[in-house]
Amino acid sequence: MEPPYTVIPLALTAEEVIWVVMATIFGAVLAVVLVKVLDRLRERDAETKAREIITRAEREAAARGKEFELELKETAIKQQEEMERELNKARSELHERERHLDKRQDHFDQQTEQLLKQQKMVETTQRKLAEKIEEAERRNEELDKLLGLQRQTLHQLSGLSRADATDRLLKGLDQELQNETGSLILKHEQRMAEVLDQKTRELLVTSLQRYAAAHTADTTTSTVDIPNDEMKGRIIGREGRNIRAFEKATGVDVIIDDTPGVVIVSAFDTVRREIARMSLAKLIADGRIHPSRIEEIVAETQKEMEQQIQKAGVEAAQEAGVGGLHERIIHLLGRLKFRTSYSQNVLRHSIEVAFMSSMMAEELGMDPKIARRCGLLHDIGKAADHEAEGGHPKIGADLLKRYGEKAEVVHAALGHHDDLRIENPYTVLVAAADACSASRPGARRESLERYIKRMTELEAIAGGFPGVRQAFAISAGRELRVLVGARDTDDASAAKVCHDIARALEQQLTYPGEIKVTLLREVRVTEMAR
Repeated sequence: MEPPYTVIPLALTAEEVIWVVMATIFGAVLAVVLVKVLDRLRERDAETKAREIITRAEREAAARGKEFELELKETAIKQQEEMERELNKARSELHERERHLDKRQDHFDQQTEQLLKQQKMVETTQRKLAEKIEEAERRNEELDKLLGLQRQTLHQLSGLSRADATDRLLKGLDQELQNETGSLILKHEQRMAEVLDQKTRELLVTSLQRYAAAHTADTTTSTVDIPNDEMKGRIIGREGRNIRAFEKATGVDVIIDDTPGVVIVSAFDTVRREIARMSLAKLIADGRIHPSRIEEIVAETQKEMEQQIQKAGVEAAQEAGVGGLHERIIHLLGRLKFRTSYSQNVLRHSIEVAFMSSMMAEELGMDPKIARRCGLLHDIGKAADHEAEGGHPKIGADLLKRYGEKAEVVHAALGHHDDLRIENPYTVLVAAADACSASRPGARRESLERYIKRMTELEAIAGGFPGVRQAFAISAGRELRVLVGARDTDDASAAKVCHDIARALEQQLTYPGEIKVTLLREVRVTEMAR
């Protein structure tokens, strides 16, 4: 295959080759020369630019130097002006101080002149006083001489020495002062007694008039309505098993007699009686009466009663305006709703005492809140007197102290029956309010005859024991004091007689709370000195 182009052979002669070579060399030399020329031109251009830059920098440096020199001159001028202002100010202050010092100097000069004048006056006064003192001493000497002459004359006339006369005069004055003091003390004591008696009556009457409470009396029995007399048989049950189970579960006595339409529940404990009444009413309404159902209903009613007791305690505390009570105290307070004392509801009585104590505290300028708290909780021991030994004041005081009540509240509960020395004024208020609430007309329905009969029964039971000479029922029948002869009994037999009297009271009488029996055995010997 032939190539696409044609190769034309080139043939050069020797001269042509020489010329070509020379032309090449010349071109190379010319190129070198041109490069050097261009480099030289570039160097000259750079030197020119450098000189221009240096010149420009020198001009700028000269201008900057002139500006800095001007700034220095301006700063120096400003500093000089400021220094001149400060110097002028210091000069003016100096002049002002000089004027002030001149004024003070003038004032001091005036004071010095006044002091000199006063000194001269004092010297003159001292001279006059010295003259008067000399004259007074001379007169005192004359008076002493005259008094001495008078004493001698008095001694000669009376025949008494100076000590005797002084003693007789002092004794006479002392006797007169004692007589006057005694009469004044008696007069003021009588007046204060009259005023206190009047104020006490006004205070009690005002408190009673300001608080008027409705009273609800409870008895020892409750009645339950029944639809028909056939229900009595169902309540009794086969061979009396239902009524025995009911009485065992509730701890009350169920009286089923010929009275139509009612069944009587009897118990001294009002809480048990109320539980039994409610349980019996539920059983009658339900119709299913058998021992297991009775136990179920009684247990359910007991839970409801606990809720009612707690609710009653909360409502009583709110009504009396007493807060911050322990839950156990509120529970015990609710139990008082189902406790009576001589037919008076104890919870209503406690609320009444709280309000009356508060009113009397306000009249006397004391704290009504503390008085109200003391009055509300004074009988709290009656809610637990069946669980602990001792009287309700001691039980209540122990409970209140255990649950963090103040000393005033504890002392009011312990001493509201005057069983101990009164150390707190709030205890006196509570005791007065307690007595007013218990003795006001309508508070307690018990008749005087029944009260006297019960007191007589207490004394009669104690008087029937050998060796007993006298018996006295005190504190509204809460305490029985027995006097025995020292010759008839000894210590051991006296203790046995006291124990037997207490057991006899438990067996023969029914009473709220407890009765304290105190037996006294003493020897009295009397002789006449003639």
